[in-house]
Amino acid sequence: MKKTLLIIAALLSFSVFASAQHKALGVRIGHGIDLSYETIISGADFMEFELGLDSYKGQAFHVDGIYNIMISEPDWTSTGKWGFYGGPGAGIALYNDPDLKASSVYAGIVGNLGLEYTFNIPLQLSLDVRPRLMFGNGGVWSEGILSFGLGVRYAF
Repeated sequence: MKKTLLIIAALLSFSVFASAQHKALGVRIGHGIDLSYETIISGADFMEFELGLDSYKGQAFHVDGIYNIMISEPDWTSTGKWGFYGGPGAGIALYNDPDLKASSVYAGIVGNLGLEYTFNIPLQLSLDVRPRLMFGNGGVWSEGILSFGLGVRYAF
């Protein structure tokens, strides 16, 4: 009986802790379209993971991971929550060149600088700029080096 109560108490504690962590899932539309996921790491800093297709000839697929530091959380409105953030990350991309009939793999660094607003309902909007420098067997990836994006996410 004591073990059962201890297990139930532990499960409830873990569920309360897990539900207190901010997460968001949605899309980012910029140089292409990305499936975007955010999760809080510490304080207000968060990791952002994206899986997407670049619009350059519709032939590039990429995965990015960015550690965003919350720079400022201005109190501009009485409802909702604002945030300025930025940070470094890494990305990997696969580009299929139809002209060369070959595929190229690129890897490199990604940066992020943005502004987000989380409504009192589970909706988050963000605007960001995302510079990237990618290298691979096709040389330097010159498309989408500077990408502006609009993010729409379900915050839970």
